[in-house]
Amino acid sequence: MNFKSSTVFVILLFISALCSAQKGNKKAVADNFEHYAYMGYGSTYEELSKKGMSDEDICKNLGNEAYLRAKYDEASYWYAKLLELNSSTTEPDYMYRYAQSLKSIKNYKDSEIWMKKFKKAKKNDVRAQNYNKDEGYFDELMTASNEYTIENLASVNSKESDFAPSFYKEFLVFSTGRDLETTDRSSTPYLNLYKTTRPEKGQYSTATAFSEELKSVANESSTTFSKDGNTMYFTRNNYKKGSFNRDKNGISRLKIYRSRFTDGKWGAIEDLPFNSDLYSVAHPTLNNEGTKLYFSSDMPGTLGASDIFMVAIQPDGSFGTPENLGSKVNTESKETFPFISASGVLYFASNGHPGLGGLDMFSIDLKNEGAVKNLGNPINSPNDDFSMIFDEETNSGFFASNRSGGVGNDDIYALKTIDCMVTITGTVVDKDTEQPLPFVTVNGKNTSGGNIGEAITDAEGNYSIEIPCQESQYSIVANLDGYEEGSIFMFTTPDEKNIKNARVVLEESSKVAVIGADLVKVLKLAPIYFDLNSSYLRDDAFENLDKVVAYMIKRPEVKVEIGSHTDSREEDGYNLWLSDRRAKRTVAYIISAGIDESRITGKGYGETALINKCANGVICSDRDHQLNRRSEFILIE
Repeated sequence: MNFKSSTVFVILLFISALCSAQKGNKKAVADNFEHYAYMGYGSTYEELSKKGMSDEDICKNLGNEAYLRAKYDEASYWYAKLLELNSSTTEPDYMYRYAQSLKSIKNYKDSEIWMKKFKKAKKNDVRAQNYNKDEGYFDELMTASNEYTIENLASVNSKESDFAPSFYKEFLVFSTGRDLETTDRSSTPYLNLYKTTRPEKGQYSTATAFSEELKSVANESSTTFSKDGNTMYFTRNNYKKGSFNRDKNGISRLKIYRSRFTDGKWGAIEDLPFNSDLYSVAHPTLNNEGTKLYFSSDMPGTLGASDIFMVAIQPDGSFGTPENLGSKVNTESKETFPFISASGVLYFASNGHPGLGGLDMFSIDLKNEGAVKNLGNPINSPNDDFSMIFDEETNSGFFASNRSGGVGNDDIYALKTIDCMVTITGTVVDKDTEQPLPFVTVNGKNTSGGNIGEAITDAEGNYSIEIPCQESQYSIVANLDGYEEGSIFMFTTPDEKNIKNARVVLEESSKVAVIGADLVKVLKLAPIYFDLNSSYLRDDAFENLDKVVAYMIKRPEVKVEIGSHTDSREEDGYNLWLSDRRAKRTVAYIISAGIDESRITGKGYGETALINKCANGVICSDRDHQLNRRSEFILIE
């Protein structure tokens, strides 16, 4: 199995069939690609076709496989093929997955279209109802919070997957696949538990193995610890007597185990009573009092692919009956990686509630019966964001993400309180007139495209915007109706708190020329005409020629070819010579006005491009002939 190509695949082992709407339907077996425990390398169309699958089932299986490996570009391709076959008979869940995949590759327009189709097809679905309430939520989520910033733990993360952090004394304990870097992949478990110290200041310590006693040939991940640090719960494959236990389909389900710290080591590993060989139970988290255990599972009573449950822990260490947290938290999709804070706020990952794409992280205040809240940018991204933990005393936390720019497949990020802001002031002006532009919307954008600040220019075109100090690279982006979007890329250093004169230039949309466009039409100039049999520029031409020069000065990337023409009177060869002289005189004037000669060329076309019927032998008025004696300014680069 290619671990590198399967983002967070192990954390998805426990989830039951993605086609939750098909539970009990034999057809669902064909597209159950949730369980990577028994999957090798990715399947191919040819392989599945040889097995006799229909095109529909092949598209479902390959789409699901890519979707669960977080390869959303591939998933969107196969789901699009599936829905092209017959979207009217395809289960609505595929519309939802297609919409999610499109969102994750930043195709927001088409994602919205398919989300509306899903809502229409499945009105009673929790996801449809949430979308209906939160339609138009996207811009709000992309506006970065001024409360937090994120930082990749580059010194801790590896080239493999690192995720599921948890607090343990002065340590951060997490799950990692880094042992694959130095050992034989065929005989080594994919995931082990590692730890690093959590410094108040300075660098994190080198990550080391958390416990030799807990290492096995199975995968270990997702830990939580009692307040005294002597009891831990963790996730592991169904594992007994040195080998995996598998169900009839060959799947080794996930289970939660409890271990006690005695005599300086972790031991007495206990299989919890609500585990099963038939479904998965994973990702435990303890409440502050140690009286409740929250976890993810696809056990009977699950609303979707996986739900979040709670089970009471009795004073004697025994357990009550697991309770589903219900439709306020859970949807027909996937809810996973719960974390309960000291005050009773539940953090969890979901791809069922409205989000930015992939798995997003959410919170809900269970004690005060609050509503589910998407944590927004910069915590969430179009990729998978999950396994968040949060310390309310320090107002900081950690989470994992497979967003771009990381060290490995999944990286752990630190979530920190924003402690200062950089103030940026400047103006927005028109590219040609240099006049300030009022009422322009100005946004700060981080490198992921998320909003990190917003302002509107005043009547003098001035703006002031605040950006978190931790954002060292970002863009200032300006938008105004009738103008093309303008932006400037910014770098700031930690000691910069005020930046002045940040100038953004906007170009009128009507003045944006494409290759082959005539600047006479783009700039709405009066035509550049010539007198009969003359190549000299007329007095009425210079004002318009100066406008062409000004346009080119403002746009140093532009190159122009001047095409000069004659009417049909006189002999054809003479007209080619005359038009060439007209072009050369026009070029000479443009160069004399300050445009480099490498940016302007000229060509005479004689009478080969007449714009009316006045060809040889046709009787026309002087006015009609005049229309052909002209110069054009064609954008060639």
